[in-house]
Amino acid sequence: MYTQCPECLSIFALNAATLGQSRGELLCASCGTRFNALDTLAENLPDEPFTRLESHAAAASPVMLEEPIYHPQPAPVAFPAPDDPLPTVPSHTSPPHEDFSQLVFTPRPAKAARHRRKPPSYRHLRRPSPHRGWWTAACVILSLLLAGQVAWAERDFLITQPTTGRWLRAGCAALHCTLPLVAAPGRLQVVDSNVQGYPGAAHALLISARIRNTAAFAQPYPMLAVTLSDADGKRLAMRRLRPLEYQDDAQALRRGLGPGESSVLMLEVADPGDRAVEFELAFE
Repeated sequence: MYTQCPECLSIFALNAATLGQSRGELLCASCGTRFNALDTLAENLPDEPFTRLESHAAAASPVMLEEPIYHPQPAPVAFPAPDDPLPTVPSHTSPPHEDFSQLVFTPRPAKAARHRRKPPSYRHLRRPSPHRGWWTAACVILSLLLAGQVAWAERDFLITQPTTGRWLRAGCAALHCTLPLVAAPGRLQVVDSNVQGYPGAAHALLISARIRNTAAFAQPYPMLAVTLSDADGKRLAMRRLRPLEYQDDAQALRRGLGPGESSVLMLEVADPGDRAVEFELAFE
């Protein structure tokens, strides 16, 4: 009989004794592959040249044996006999009656509620960090700096608010500092005004007016817009005056108009003619 290695295709001759000893499992001497010899088992070699033996084991079908001549019966299982047989109870006897009249019951006191123990605290084992105080101080300083930057960026809004403005003015009064001037033209009011010819000059007008700051905070002198109109409301002339053009007091300009403070303004303008019968002062 012949068989072939499936890896290196080497062909080996073997007998029934070798095949039965290894139960069909062989080891190739050429490549060391372990394979089943029954897959390519053949009685004769085919004509050369050949590369692979024909597989016979996969196509073979087993033959069934129909008539057995002897079939052994299973042996009965023997259980060991007990040493002391159990006594038999006659059927006419009744079970004994149990008497519970002599039993004594002793009450047991209820267990007191156990006190729940608190979990152990390990705070005493914690070692204080030597840098904890420095970190806390640094965080406080950075928070104050951030709050100061925000307050400085929104200083105009904070000064105009009733509550924060009062606190800021009280703080500056205690620290002898000055709050920045915040412009609020809507809080300025013209108390009285008058227009007349400029004395000693032709074709010139002198406008006098008194303005008052109705806000609770100081604000700078505004830019004035002077408008002259005729009887129909048509604008004849208009001029915008900066604070330096109608206020020559540098200290007053630097101080501004305080809360509830009034200031008298004197304006010199060119006379547009007899058609100018109305004038208007606006703050910008």
